[in-house]
Amino acid sequence: MEIIENLLFGDNVKYLQCSKCKVKLSRVDTIVLHSTVGAGAISSALYLGRPDTSVSAHVVVGRDAEVFQLLPFDVKAWHAGKSFHAGRVNLNDCSIGIELDNAGELQRVGDRYYSSFGREYSPDQVYTTEEEGRARYWHSFTEGQFGITEEICSLLKECYGIKYLVRHSDITPRKTDPGPAFPFDELRKRLKF
Repeated sequence: MEIIENLLFGDNVKYLQCSKCKVKLSRVDTIVLHSTVGAGAISSALYLGRPDTSVSAHVVVGRDAEVFQLLPFDVKAWHAGKSFHAGRVNLNDCSIGIELDNAGELQRVGDRYYSSFGREYSPDQVYTTEEEGRARYWHSFTEGQFGITEEICSLLKECYGIKYLVRHSDITPRKTDPGPAFPFDELRKRLKF
């Protein structure tokens, strides 16, 4: 995989048009990782690209390591919302948004696990944490998803001189994504952030 003229090129990259975002970024120094909390990569990518929504991202990374690019990396996406990091606000102005296909927090009913949109997930797709003596359940990420995310972040770091790799939850207290199931510390260590 490689970046040419602000676009990813590789066997697993597909392009979808997101025409609502047109403002060029004057600088890029941050990558923000999100989770879609959706039913699938393609449906999330199509939603993010719709002209009637107020959100967008540069890429969506699927569970099978497929990548959907919605915007060139030099165009401002609407993914960070009201945000702050390293003394700056409005991180849409300086960041690349990567959405990871994931259902987010799950609810346990008996020995079954369900997403907020009603899809059931098998126990082998569940990551469990404990907070204040209470178990919480999260949709796990896949190894392929982690690997392709690492590759994309490495390319972005090299191409744009990225200084910061953050989670959505790091830049705004109102968000929890990509959540504890994503091995963020491992990714930062491998990429030397």
